[in-house]
Amino acid sequence: MAGTAIPRALSIAGSDSGGGAGIQADLKTFSALGVFGMTAITAVTAQNTAEVTGIVELRPDDVAKQIDAVVTDIGVDAAKTGMLSSAPIIEIVADRIRRYRIDRLVVDPVMISKAGALLLRPEAMAALRKTLLPLALVVTPNLHEAGQLTGREIRTIEQMEDVARALGALGPRCVVVKGGHLEGGAVDVFFDGARVERLEARRVPTKHTHGTGCVFSAAITAGLARGQTPPAAVRGAKTFITRAIEAALPLGRGHGPANPMFGWKVETHEE
Repeated sequence: MAGTAIPRALSIAGSDSGGGAGIQADLKTFSALGVFGMTAITAVTAQNTAEVTGIVELRPDDVAKQIDAVVTDIGVDAAKTGMLSSAPIIEIVADRIRRYRIDRLVVDPVMISKAGALLLRPEAMAALRKTLLPLALVVTPNLHEAGQLTGREIRTIEQMEDVARALGALGPRCVVVKGGHLEGGAVDVFFDGARVERLEARRVPTKHTHGTGCVFSAAITAGLARGQTPPAAVRGAKTFITRAIEAALPLGRGHGPANPMFGWKVETHEE
């Protein structure tokens, strides 16, 4: 970040035409947190608050070219991955992360959309586990994703803690297992390779939670881009996503999006 006027963060993920998740949610989050956002789009989705009606993957080489263009000109202080879809895309993203020595990497292992659409091919799971996770500074699975990556069932906070340690053994330096699908308060588990910490927040009673995983991981990435340590970035992101859910937008006929722009006030000028 030395010599730059603003921290720079790169999102390598899919595009959400509904604007609530993916690249669009990441860019909104970066902007809200004072970070310059850039993108490498892996897939274009046709989706809204209720359903995903189409997915078009980009060629791995086209994903790589986007990363090349950004890193070699603007530079990257931190990066995150979201929807990666296929093993070839995962492998070329991992190649570029290594090539450009991007050590502040957040991996959000996106597998299924809020509407239930498959966003990661089953055969890509091994590539995600073996190729990308070891490069991550922070990995942010929800309960389903953590269970798929470890082959374990998760029904309690204690099991979340065990799974966080198991994921840490796969190579990422820090793990956040998100407990949003458990009953009770909104408790996440953070593991830094040495100790486990429970991050607790009030559960917001709303169905409008589209894009929450993207906003959360993007907020962590923004914190890392600004020079924060992983624990500080994760704690800040926990507070940020809670407020974004509190300000969620009841748009559409399905799950409306969390609102990372909750702190922005729009001025209106009447004639």
